[in-house]
Amino acid sequence: MDRGCRSFLGGLRSVSIGTLGLLALTVLCSCSRFDDRADFVVVNGAEPQTLDPAVISGQPEGRISQALFEGLLSRNAKGELIPGVAETWELSEDGRTLTFHLRDNARWSNGDPVTAQDYVASWKRVLTPATGSVYSELLYYIENAQDYLEGNITDWNQVGVKALDERTLQVRLKNPTPFFLDLTAFTTLLPVHTPSIEKYGDDWFKPGKLVSNGPYTLDAWFINDRLRLKKNPKFWRQEDVKFETIDVLPTDQPITAFNQFISGQADLVADKQRVPPHLVDAIHEEEWFHSAPILATYFYRFNVTREPFGDPRVRQALSLAVDKKFIVEKITKAGEPVTGALTPPGISEGKYEAPGGLGYDPERARQLLAEAGFPNGEGFRRFKILYNTDPVNKTIAEAIQDMWQRELGIECDLQNQEWKVYLDTLTQKNYDVARSSWVGDYHDPNTFLDCFV
Repeated sequence: MDRGCRSFLGGLRSVSIGTLGLLALTVLCSCSRFDDRADFVVVNGAEPQTLDPAVISGQPEGRISQALFEGLLSRNAKGELIPGVAETWELSEDGRTLTFHLRDNARWSNGDPVTAQDYVASWKRVLTPATGSVYSELLYYIENAQDYLEGNITDWNQVGVKALDERTLQVRLKNPTPFFLDLTAFTTLLPVHTPSIEKYGDDWFKPGKLVSNGPYTLDAWFINDRLRLKKNPKFWRQEDVKFETIDVLPTDQPITAFNQFISGQADLVADKQRVPPHLVDAIHEEEWFHSAPILATYFYRFNVTREPFGDPRVRQALSLAVDKKFIVEKITKAGEPVTGALTPPGISEGKYEAPGGLGYDPERARQLLAEAGFPNGEGFRRFKILYNTDPVNKTIAEAIQDMWQRELGIECDLQNQEWKVYLDTLTQKNYDVARSSWVGDYHDPNTFLDCFV
C-alpha cells in the first residue's frame, strides 16, 4: 500500500523508525471534544481519507481500520499470522480450495454474530465497480473474481467465495496461492457490517453509525484534531485489548509530532516521516527510540502517458542522475539502504533476488538523454515533481530537482498537495513525476512485482 496496514502496539512511550506492530481498535460516537487524555495516544500522520477498508489506500487509514475490523486471520505484535475470526482452516490437496471455520463467539459491536456471509458480502462489495476499490486486484486470486469486476460474468455465484453455512466460508482460488492467508489479514479483505452501509449509505463509517468487529470502536472523529477509539466490549479476545481508549492524532508536521511526543501529549510516533531528520542523530541512542527495517520502498513514479516520460531512455537518464546515497546520508539519516529495485532485499529468503538497478552514473545519464533527443537538456519541457505535504518529501524533491538541473540541464518545479488530494491525483494520473512509496501487503515478492500490473 501507499499505505500501510499495521496495527497499533501498546506499551511504553516510543518513537518508532520503521515497521510498527499494533494491537487493535472499535466504533466511536460522541459529539464533544475530550478534556481527558486517552489511555494511549498515537501520532498517526495525515488526516484519514476514509475508514472504509474497501477503498483505503494509505498507511494512516490502514492502521485505524486494522484496529476497527478483524479479518479471517490477524497478526500479533511481531507481525506473525494468527487466527482471527477464523478459528481453523484447511487447504485442499490441489492447493486451490481454502475452507475457513469461524469462531462462534465473534461479534459485531452491536451484538450481531460475525458470519461467513459477512465476508461474502464484503468481498463482493470490493469487487463491485461502484465501490471504487483501489486494491480490488488483491481478490483476483479468487476464481472468477476479476471477470466479475470487469463485467465478463454477472452471476456472483460463479465467483469462488461461498458461505457453506453461517460459520463456514469456502474460497476457491484460480491457482495455488501460498500468500492468500496473508491477504485475509490485509485491510482490503477486512469484513464490514453491510446492513449499516445499506442503512446509512456513505455515512456508515461515521461515529455513532460505524459497526465494527475489531478490538476497538469509533467513539469520535474531530477533523484535523483526533479520532478516539474505544474498547469494543463485544470483541472475542478481550484479554489482548490493553487500553480502554486510544486517541489517534492526525499530525503531518514532524516538528509538531515530535513536540507532542516529547512533551507527553503522545505515547507513540508511528512513522519515520514524523521524526525531524535533523534530530535523528541526537536521539537514536535514547531508550525510547526504536529503529527497524520495514518492508517498503520509497520511489518516484513517471507518468508514461505524458511525454517525454514514455521514452525509457528518458526515465533511465533521470534515474541515473539521482545520488541516492546522498539522500539517505544527508537528508533522511535513519540508516535506510539504497536500492535499485522496487522489491526490497531479503523478502523471499533466497527464492527471489531483485535486479541490481541502474545505480548512480551521471555521465551515462547524459548520454541516454542525448540519444533521446535532449542533449544537455535542450528541448526538454519544464515539468513538475508532485509530493504529499511533508518536510522530508520536500527536501528530497529539492535535492532531486537540483541533481537533474545540475547533471542534465533539466528544469522542473515542485508541487505539494495534502494527503487526500495527493492520493486522488495519483489515482487520476494527473501528474508528471510523483514521489511515492509502497509498503508490502503480504510477505511475498509478488506484492511488489504486481504493483504496476
